Amino acid sequence: MTAQPVERHIPGTSAPRQKLIDAAVAHAAAHGLADTSLRHLATALGTSHRMLIHHFGSKEGLLVEVVKAVELRQRTLLLELSRGGTGHADRPLSDDELGQRFWESLNNPEVAQHERLFFEVYGQALQGRAWAMPLLDGVVDDWIEPLVEFFVAQGAPAASARVDARLAIAVSRGLLLDVLATGDRRAVDAAMTRFMELLVDRPVAGPASAD
Repeated sequence: MTAQPVERHIPGTSAPRQKLIDAAVAHAAAHGLADTSLRHLATALGTSHRMLIHHFGSKEGLLVEVVKAVELRQRTLLLELSRGGTGHADRPLSDDELGQRFWESLNNPEVAQHERLFFEVYGQALQGRAWAMPLLDGVVDDWIEPLVEFFVAQGAPAASARVDARLAIAVSRGLLLDVLATGDRRAVDAAMTRFMELLVDRPVAGPASAD
């Protein structure tokens, strides 16, 4: 069974604003957002163009918030997995099943539009577009600690967990971009399975050379 991103609210977000973000996340999964006008989107979300401007400033501001909300849901699922919160009723998930469950939640055709939106906004941020720049704040670092906790919970040495975390972010995002570009989900899944095997077998990372 494919796991779905769990729904979590962004801390400090007002209820009406959060309700609009949640609705936009759901709409993005089904229809995408990038090619939708703000007025059309407002109608689809059951609100007004004026309210979206009030809460997000622009359509682009809403796109950034949707991406950040999806990322938060994914990190929350990762922490729940590492803490044993989503196992089977009769037994906990094995380490391999934990990794596979999380990967399935990311490489899920039902949320492919979320991934497309992430890479679109990420690319605009890397191009220096002012509206997209807020995405860069924590786009890597916010994932490090949840992944470190995940790897340590699976028995990984603390000395290498932080290095492994950054590597896992890069590989996961690269493979998600691969499947969006090629559509070859089976090959991408096989590549991730192989990466997980290599990650388990890799030696503990030592300090970087000063040479």
